[in-house]
Amino acid sequence: MTPPLAPAGWSRWLVPPAALSVHLSIGQAYAWSVFKPPLESALGLSGTQSALPFQLGIVMLGLSAAFGGTLVERNGPRWAMTVALVCFSSGFLLSALGAATEQFWLIVFGYGFVGGIGLGIGYISPVSTLIKWFPDRPGMATGIAIMGFGGGALIASPWSAQMLESFGSTNDGIAKAFLVHGLVYAVFMLLGVLLIRVPRPDTAPKAAPASTSALITTAQVSARSAVRTPQFWLLWIVLCMNVTAGIGILEKAAPMITDFFADTDTPVSVSAAAGFVALLSAANMAGRIGWSSTSDVIGRKNAYRLYLGVGALMYLLIAQFGDASKPLFIVCALVILSFYGGGFATVPAYLKDLFGTYQVGAIHGRLLTAWSAAGVLGPLIVNRVADSQEEAGKSGPGLYGLSLTVMIGLLVVGFVANELVRPVHPRHHEPASTSETKPSETKPSETKPTETKPEAPKEAPDDHITAERERSV
Repeated sequence: MTPPLAPAGWSRWLVPPAALSVHLSIGQAYAWSVFKPPLESALGLSGTQSALPFQLGIVMLGLSAAFGGTLVERNGPRWAMTVALVCFSSGFLLSALGAATEQFWLIVFGYGFVGGIGLGIGYISPVSTLIKWFPDRPGMATGIAIMGFGGGALIASPWSAQMLESFGSTNDGIAKAFLVHGLVYAVFMLLGVLLIRVPRPDTAPKAAPASTSALITTAQVSARSAVRTPQFWLLWIVLCMNVTAGIGILEKAAPMITDFFADTDTPVSVSAAAGFVALLSAANMAGRIGWSSTSDVIGRKNAYRLYLGVGALMYLLIAQFGDASKPLFIVCALVILSFYGGGFATVPAYLKDLFGTYQVGAIHGRLLTAWSAAGVLGPLIVNRVADSQEEAGKSGPGLYGLSLTVMIGLLVVGFVANELVRPVHPRHHEPASTSETKPSETKPSETKPTETKPEAPKEAPDDHITAERERSV
């Protein structure tokens, strides 16, 4: 499928709505916790078992993004969005069949495996295109789209809860809810497929004047070379730790707030728990656009210092005082989820700063394997600890104390990894014939005088960046 070029006069502000139509749909994954109690009751599942479709979906998201990233770059966003539409909607239809026939493995396969492929391809489908349209504000641009993924549960959570209330929480009711999801999301995602455009090379927006930050470069690094750099793996750790900490709360949000206040004078009802999930989704969504836009001003490294450092403090407050104050619990959870969302939205711009724009979509896809790992670690830690503590006779906040402590430790590990990020060594930069930006032929010292200052790369190739160097887009 040929990437659709924008006609003359096409507004770049039409591209974010196309991305949002896909991300708002696949963001339903964050509302999975609404389905957990009905599935556990209808099929006799444990908390760990009912998390399997979600966990596999996140695993497949990372794997499909990693292996499909190069195809997305090659075939364009319309092809990627079409693949995402087919897989994501088919996953719901298969899950509906599984619920109707009481075959939980079919729900795991449909929602987790098939739908997870749709999650991964759909997630990365607009990222590279948005960076090409908004080279002057990459953090804001990716934040707009990825905001939709975080906000998907804001729509899906109350919508799903209402359907389960209308159809019933039996196998048939769950099947009908899955069926409606699959059909409606297919129509909504089709809007993005029809609307998406890529900029023409001769009319692409100009980048803003380059920053003096040592971490920002206009050199280009291929996806194959990027995975061989320590910077890539440090960011992998950063993303994995931040996501693990956030997803642990998000996947079990509804039952967690119910358990925390079950023995108090103000217990949380089922509808209120669903509302809490919606609030978390709103914080997740707001953090994606708010914090990623802030990173354009304060820098990506400082942004992650905030996400990881303050995030650890929020977890500590929940562990120590969460059950004593419902507002404190909710506020801390909202802050954590805003950082969780901000981390997702900021990382494409962080990658662009370090590796250039040449294959940033493919590099981003490979980095999302960290999300796959976190999709297993986060729910596994919270659910396994909660199940084991329940078997030991504990209840309420006691089910989560140990897992909250683990999350604090993971955020500290991510903080340290972020501090170790340095500029990418020039040996990983692409020659002009490959990247088409002509920053150099083999190394920075051989750069053409008309394209950049010849003496700067010898001293500090990553510290002195020129604003007018041509980009690969």
